[in-house]
Amino acid sequence: MAQNIYDNEGFFAEYSRLPRSIDGLDAAPEWPALRAMLPNLHGKNVVDLGCGFGWFCRWARERGAAHVLGIDVSQKMLERAKSETHDPAITYVRADMERLELPAASFDLAYSSLAFHYLEDFRRLASTIHRALKAEGHLVFSVEHPIYTAPSKPGFVTNSSGRAMWPLDGYLDEGPRSTDWLAKGVIKQHRTVATYINTLVDAGFTISHLDEWGPTREHIAAHPDWADDHQRPPFLLMSARS
Repeated sequence: MAQNIYDNEGFFAEYSRLPRSIDGLDAAPEWPALRAMLPNLHGKNVVDLGCGFGWFCRWARERGAAHVLGIDVSQKMLERAKSETHDPAITYVRADMERLELPAASFDLAYSSLAFHYLEDFRRLASTIHRALKAEGHLVFSVEHPIYTAPSKPGFVTNSSGRAMWPLDGYLDEGPRSTDWLAKGVIKQHRTVATYINTLVDAGFTISHLDEWGPTREHIAAHPDWADDHQRPPFLLMSARS
């Protein structure tokens, strides 16, 4: 089972204070770039993998999605999502994505924001998603950039967000990495950019777009604390077709 750090009381309390937890999608700096990768959702069936508080589920319905399935391993996240959702066309289900089963050819879009880097078996999930998508379906997701899931060597500093700064430690050595982010001992699975791409291709996907998101100079002028992320992109965004 994937580490369920979000049901840790201390972690959940700290996570709930983040801007993206309070103000939703518009508070996520990478959201405009991720949104630009999305297809027209009118009349579509959507699955949100790692749905958290349900921000994207509700947004998708506002854009005309016929039905949205939100999946998360955290009971606390789902309780919050359900309390803020009043729409019978949105369904929330608790499930571990390491063992996820989805009905074949059922969804037009699979979406995920900052969840896949917690999973050990990305290959299995990629195959599961591919089977669950209809012909010419879309997969759009973000993960923490591998530059950040491979922490810096001992003795080097981290930035104010606790993210490791250059140089990297064992970028090509894939596997679990422990980090202290909002709580001690948060496990993230490090894999290279090439592994993300090749795993999707092996599962049958065609890559549509890749974005190594980082703040622009205009972003930094408005948010000076984002300056470090201009040197090392914090997010990897990808879209693919089934």
